[in-house]
Amino acid sequence: MSRPPILNPQAVPVTGVDTHLPAVPAAALSPAALRQRFAAPPAWQPEIAGDGGRFAQREPASAAVLVPLVMHESGLRLLLTRRTAHLRSHAGQISFPGGRVEPEDGGVVATALRETAEEIGLAREQIEVIGQLPVYTTVTAFEVTPVVALVQPGFTLTLDAGEVDEAFEVPLDFLMNPAHHQRHTFHWEAGERQFLSMPWQQRDAAGVLREYFIWGATAAMLRNLYRFLSA
Repeated sequence: MSRPPILNPQAVPVTGVDTHLPAVPAAALSPAALRQRFAAPPAWQPEIAGDGGRFAQREPASAAVLVPLVMHESGLRLLLTRRTAHLRSHAGQISFPGGRVEPEDGGVVATALRETAEEIGLAREQIEVIGQLPVYTTVTAFEVTPVVALVQPGFTLTLDAGEVDEAFEVPLDFLMNPAHHQRHTFHWEAGERQFLSMPWQQRDAAGVLREYFIWGATAAMLRNLYRFLSA
């Protein structure tokens, strides 16, 4: 029996919050500290290697995403996207810019940069790639490499309306504090699936409070970044 998709993750019960784990210290979240950490990484293991299982009929395919950290004076902020609602997969979900590796790309870094330019119009000249996180395998058989980068502020984005509904930023220190990491357990007749979420709220230009439910593969890769910076 195939595993059913989670269509409404916000309705899945929260079974725990990781308040017992320490936040990454502020000093470790500066651009200089991140450059140093990726240049001389510690011994560590990712906490979550993938979604757990994959569709057996699908051959693995390589993909890459950009983890863009915008260097504001107030601190680093992660640039994320919300997918458009009409997409066949991951509709309306929060994600990193990225996609499938194409033969002409020449590697995962080039893929992440190309997809970022295509999806949100962030120019290569604004981006300083500083490292990669371990491959994350999705249930749809994509082997995703997160490419971590620092981004100069002051850019203007041009969103691909066919793929991206909006782009927004979340403070990195919020995401690197496990007190904001919720654990969920989704039960179905043949088993259960656990996943993380990192809900974020902010007011838009009109003062309306907006909610962003960061979960699934995006939250899992951020959790691996937390483990990397905490090692």
